Amino acid sequence: QVQLAESGGGLVQAGGSLRLSCAASGRTISSYAMGWFRQAPGKEREFVSAISWSDGSTRYANSVKGRFTMSRDNAKNTVYLQMNSLKPEDTAVYYCAAGRRVVWNVPGDYDYWGQGTQVTVSS
Repeated sequence: QVQLAESGGGLVQAGGSLRLSCAASGRTISSYAMGWFRQAPGKEREFVSAISWSDGSTRYANSVKGRFTMSRDNAKNTVYLQMNSLKPEDTAVYYCAAGRRVVWNVPGDYDYWGQGTQVTVSS
């Protein structure tokens, strides 16, 4: 079992930055693909970014490409999401997820999920 705990969310003005963290416990995540998803009120959960377990390669949703950067620190069993140039449409609960065999942007492929952290971007 892998437990995931997100942190770093909050309220920020448009154009600002936040850095989300996802700390894993219970098992090392070095062999897991890790993903970030988000869900706004009344909307389905959507893919934000993901990072490979093998070579650290990353994938991003078009809506965040160039503004968000995902990274992982296997020694700390933690992944990060640096979010810059935030927009009001980025407002959502952000979830961290882990999976062994995933299609990057498919939530159902991930085995473990955190409880989420709220990000609110004011205009």
